[in-house]
Amino acid sequence: MLRARWAKPLVFALCLIPLAVLTYRWETNQLGFNRAETVARYTGDWTLRMLLFSLTITPLRRITGWNDLIRFRRMLGLFAFFYGSLHLFHYLSIDKAWFWPEIWDDLKVRRFFSMGWTAYLLMLPLALTSTAAAIRAMGKKWVQLHRLAYLSAVAGVVHFYWQGKAALWDPILYGVVVFVLLAMRLWFARKKLLALFTNRPKVAASS
Repeated sequence: MLRARWAKPLVFALCLIPLAVLTYRWETNQLGFNRAETVARYTGDWTLRMLLFSLTITPLRRITGWNDLIRFRRMLGLFAFFYGSLHLFHYLSIDKAWFWPEIWDDLKVRRFFSMGWTAYLLMLPLALTSTAAAIRAMGKKWVQLHRLAYLSAVAGVVHFYWQGKAALWDPILYGVVVFVLLAMRLWFARKKLLALFTNRPKVAASS
């Protein structure tokens, strides 16, 4: 089923559902009194969710043996960048009306803004190198670069937590998921780490 021709279009359509729901709620005035805040929170949530979905692919593939899940990882990562771009664009255009002095003040004074920019900028090179040509050109370096997704997820959780506007359980829950994913990543890599240390050339004893 995961290899079916309709699998990727289906996942693509499912990833667009949050945007469709947001658009409908915007057009029908169902976003509450402060809809700018609602949109910011909604797009931020879905940025983190998509990023975590993409990071879940590898451990889920290893646990279940469903290797074809790897077909969807890049798409989910790009949707994380897409919703992150919406989140950033909403902040710049709706919240701040492109008033750069105020945006600069936010970066200097409000630490959660700087962490949000960090999370987004960490995703930027991942999105730019997600083409087939870039993957072929970079080889193994592409895999190493795309480990920045974990750092972006951590920065995104901290950005959410430092806002302090919503119930703190939300960013804490995201943080727990990131911690579990990182722990699983280290667990699966333990054999490579052990081999790296056990196969190190021994230094000859000095005479």
